[in-house]
Amino acid sequence: MINSKLLCVCLLLFLSFSCQEAAVILPEEEEEEVPVDSEDPNAPPRLWRENWLEHELLLTRQYYNDSIVIYHDDDMDPSVTWPRRAATKIWNYTWKTYGAFGSDIRLKVALHGGTYGGGHPGYYLSNSHGYINIIDVGLGRHRWLDSVGEPLDLIAHEIGHIVEGTSYNTLNSPSMPIWGDSKWMEIYQYDVYKALGWADKAQNWHKRMLVTKDNFPKENTYWYRDWFYPIYDKYGNVTVLNKYFKLLSQHFPTTIIPNGRKYTRDLNFGEFIHFWSGAAGEDLSELALAAFGDKDRHGNPWQPQFQKAKQDFNAITY
Repeated sequence: MINSKLLCVCLLLFLSFSCQEAAVILPEEEEEEVPVDSEDPNAPPRLWRENWLEHELLLTRQYYNDSIVIYHDDDMDPSVTWPRRAATKIWNYTWKTYGAFGSDIRLKVALHGGTYGGGHPGYYLSNSHGYINIIDVGLGRHRWLDSVGEPLDLIAHEIGHIVEGTSYNTLNSPSMPIWGDSKWMEIYQYDVYKALGWADKAQNWHKRMLVTKDNFPKENTYWYRDWFYPIYDKYGNVTVLNKYFKLLSQHFPTTIIPNGRKYTRDLNFGEFIHFWSGAAGEDLSELALAAFGDKDRHGNPWQPQFQKAKQDFNAITY
């Protein structure tokens, strides 16, 4: 007979090991992709030195396919391979859903194991990173073992900035002074997780965003709960998100730059509500009043701005 204490210890060890394993598996099980032959004459450079912001490390190519190329710095754990699948899926879905982002579909992904923290994007319409689409993400070496938490969120977040910053061949985000760095990402990431079939991830993200509040444009503003999710849920899901950027590119002031255009100014809050109303095909001013109050983040009443926006951009109807 097996000793009962020994059986309990074994069971605890098994459960502990299972929980650790669960933390490093993507939201769906799938076979690991086989890297492309390293002798491919069209392969991206094996070594690549950063030359933006404070970044100056020599990176080594770890993986590439037709959609992405991943580079690591020396502090990254080479056994961390889940970003290959995650970044490919998120980028392919984004490219298909929001339109092309330049002539080169391949997204550059620079991953750091602690030297640099946080993340940022680079755009094919900007020389900040040499006219390429890139996301640059850094976390502590061991934090990359979590494939369903913060590292995945950071990768999706930075790809979302490429949508925000270059949709429809137009550089800059005239909406960023209004929604800040992360409010658009909250609904973008929910849609991505849901569309890719990562049901648990999508549901957990949704619950988390529903209770996320900010102090702009007023205290206790729930951007996701009271603005983005109701619009998304009622007016066509990702279709309404995409239409917003399309309307901006068609009607908001731009100027010509190499290979495209860029916005010449930012939206005011009334214009913001007008363009979202155009995307939804319905006047969203009452929803905006309930979500944000009657003033923008600078204390200015936005309803007169809204009325003027309807005159200035009268081709947008609803």
